[in-house]
Amino acid sequence: MYIVIMAGGVGTRFWPKSRAQRPKQLLNIVGDKTMIQASVARLGSMVTSDNLYIVATQWQKEGILQNLPILKEDNLILEPKGKNTAPCIGLASLYLRRINPRDVMLILPADHLIQEEEQFRKTILEAAQIAQKGNLLVTIGIKPTYPATGYGYIQFNSALEADQGIQAFSVKTFAEKPDLKTAERFLESGDFLWNSGIFLWKVETILQAIEKYMPELYESLLEIDSAIGTPQELEVIQRVYCQIKGISIDYGIMEQAQNVSVLPGDFGWNDVGSWEEVYKISPKDKKGNVIRGNHILKDVSNCLIDSPDKLVAAIGIENLVIVDTGDALLVCRKDRAQQVKDIVEIMKRKKFDELL
Repeated sequence: MYIVIMAGGVGTRFWPKSRAQRPKQLLNIVGDKTMIQASVARLGSMVTSDNLYIVATQWQKEGILQNLPILKEDNLILEPKGKNTAPCIGLASLYLRRINPRDVMLILPADHLIQEEEQFRKTILEAAQIAQKGNLLVTIGIKPTYPATGYGYIQFNSALEADQGIQAFSVKTFAEKPDLKTAERFLESGDFLWNSGIFLWKVETILQAIEKYMPELYESLLEIDSAIGTPQELEVIQRVYCQIKGISIDYGIMEQAQNVSVLPGDFGWNDVGSWEEVYKISPKDKKGNVIRGNHILKDVSNCLIDSPDKLVAAIGIENLVIVDTGDALLVCRKDRAQQVKDIVEIMKRKKFDELL
C-alpha cells in the first residue's frame, strides 16, 4: 500500500501562526509533534521510507524534509501551486502508476488529529482490503458525536456484502457543511457520517475515474506523464499546473462516481480546522481557558490565549481567541474563528505579503 499525505495547504484559518513558509502541518498545534510528524507516526509499522509519499508545494520542501527524516527526497512530490485535492491526487497517481498501477494508495490529509491510533490503523487496513478486492473508491466516514456545522457529511445507503467481517456501505450522497438545524437532522437520521477526507483505492481506479469524470484534468495529467523522467519534467509541471482548474476530489469525483463505498470509523477524529477546534481539544484551567505563554487574567473565561513571547493582560473577557506572533496579533470570537481565512484574503488584496 502506498501512503500519500497531502501537505500542500497553508492553513489560513490558523493565521497568524500558519504562514506560506511555515504552514499549519509544520506547526505544533496540538501535542509535542508537528501535525505532519503525528500523521506519519500514527501509521506505525504500515509506513516505511519506500511507501511514504508527500505532496506539497515547492516552497514547503525544506520544512517537509526537516520534519520527516524517514522521507526519501525522491518521494516528495512538489506542486508549483496548490490546486486543491483532485490535481494533487492525480499528480501523485502518475508517479505511483509507474511502480504498480494495481496497488492501493491511501490518501491522508497532513493536519488531522487522531486520538485512538490503534483503532485508526485497524480501520485503514480494513478499508485497504475492500479497495484491493474490487474497483471501488473507498472513503472513511466518521461516526458523528454532535451536530457539527464545520464538517461535510456522507449519507450512506445499503450495506455491501460483508467480507471477513468488514462491513462497508454504498454512498447515497455527499453533503456540504450544513447549518445547525440541518446538522441536527443529519444526526437524528442515523445514516450520515462526517466526511474525513481519507480515501483508499487502486492507483488505476482513481485514474480511470479522473478520465471519466474530469476529462480536462486527465488531459493535463497525460501531458505531465509524458514528461516525467525527462529533463523537461519540472518545466512541464510548472506550465500545466498554471492551467489546471483547482477542484476537490469530493466535488470532481466522489459526488459523481457510482463505485463509491464508505467504511464507518470511530477513532477520535478531528480535522482541527480552526482555533475554536484547538480550544475544544486542549486542556483547560478552572475557568475554561487555554493559555500558552505568560499571562495576567482577571475575570477571564473560556478563552484561548496563545502568546509565547509577550505577556498578555486581560480583564473581563470571555469566548475569545487571542494569538500573538510578534509581528501580528489576532483577536476574534471563538465562534467566528472559521472566518480568519477571510482576514487572510483581505491581507492578500492589501499586499501584506510579508505577513502571509
